[in-house]
Amino acid sequence: MPSMFEDTTMKLVKQIGDSELRPVKSLLDATKIRPFSLIRRNKPRSLFWKPSDVPLDISVMHILKPSSSVPDAAGKVPFQFRDRVAKQLQGSGSVTAGPQVSLLGSIAESQGASLECQIVTHRDTTWEDLQQRTLKDPEPCFLKQCREAGVKLYVVTETVELVKGCVLEDCSSVDLWGKFSVPWNTFVKTDGQGGARRVSQRELTVPAGSAMAYKRKQLVFLGNTCGILLFVDDDNQETFLEERVQKPLARYFKCLQEEVSEKVSAAQHSKNMKDVLFSGIRAMLGDREALQDLVNMLEWEPLGHMTGPGGTILNELREDTSSARVSSAQLILYLLDAILVLSDVQRDLLAQSMDRKILLQQQYLVRSILEPNFKCSQRIPFTLRLMLLAPLHGKNLAITYDLLNECGLKMELNRPWSTWDPEAKEPLCALYGTLSVLQQLAEP
Repeated sequence: MPSMFEDTTMKLVKQIGDSELRPVKSLLDATKIRPFSLIRRNKPRSLFWKPSDVPLDISVMHILKPSSSVPDAAGKVPFQFRDRVAKQLQGSGSVTAGPQVSLLGSIAESQGASLECQIVTHRDTTWEDLQQRTLKDPEPCFLKQCREAGVKLYVVTETVELVKGCVLEDCSSVDLWGKFSVPWNTFVKTDGQGGARRVSQRELTVPAGSAMAYKRKQLVFLGNTCGILLFVDDDNQETFLEERVQKPLARYFKCLQEEVSEKVSAAQHSKNMKDVLFSGIRAMLGDREALQDLVNMLEWEPLGHMTGPGGTILNELREDTSSARVSSAQLILYLLDAILVLSDVQRDLLAQSMDRKILLQQQYLVRSILEPNFKCSQRIPFTLRLMLLAPLHGKNLAITYDLLNECGLKMELNRPWSTWDPEAKEPLCALYGTLSVLQQLAEP
């Protein structure tokens, strides 16, 4: 599942209905995102999915020369958002293997949030004034590093912020009651009845001023001038124009296969290195911040430092003195970029898939969906191949269907048909890349 925080921000953005608004993914990011703050997006390592936004503790004011003009006061539009969901399921069943048990049960779930928010905006004249400024001289060190790394930079132009702190709640309870008959030995049989309740409750306090959603526009630098692309589709635009490179078209599934194969074949890992990578990534899947930190450390030269499984991976790379170390680091970055496209739910399901050793079967299944629909831009029905479903059953099949559902496909257990959604293409590509690389690492 998405975290409580991300689930709330996604619902909030959907309710506001502005397609340019982006939900904030974590509480840590919510403390960094402010009007005029910068967003970094790393240089793409794939043609098929985009890197994640990385909020920075740097404002656009830090890289521009000061001016006598003062930005217009922010416009603030207050509103309230309440979201409360309650579900209750009841059922009965019996267990006859071993102890004989007849049970009745109910499951109750509730999630809730009450937010007092405001939309913070600035007039177009504010951004026009900023574009009249030039970069500081000498060029800030931060900007030089971004230029050399080929990253894209964006500026936050609008935010949805909390006016007052709030508490996000998630509560669930399971009640079981019934009769049981337990044969303690050959001659004695005990009868009885009883019940049990399990309650799970989570709360997250979000402080006032936290950003729940944001809009951002790309920065473009030519010489010492700073442009802000307020009305331009910036998917193919570079921040540093002198380094702009035209990307090849990626219209076929075969291009994705070749990209993954090229990344994997360039990195010749020892068995020990593969084991370290596989177990290290597995241990980090539940911690998005740790995954992003590992990306940041791998982009440093020499490699950065961190603790935990990420530190173990970095240490293993340092000990690799072969010429393949650079390609190994690039493969890990490629894998991490793909994993960070996935949701919290998918990373949890992916961890279970690694434990259950079903990555290869899932890879084949995702390929069977992507390959025939790769160029399709409309919603059309498709049917899963039964021979690919056969190796997956029970819990393994449920995990796989949930992975596909999280990409945007509406899959139901025991039903091999569904509908292709063009918006599912990017997360499906990231899932295919993730499964492919992890399967290679898992092989002897």
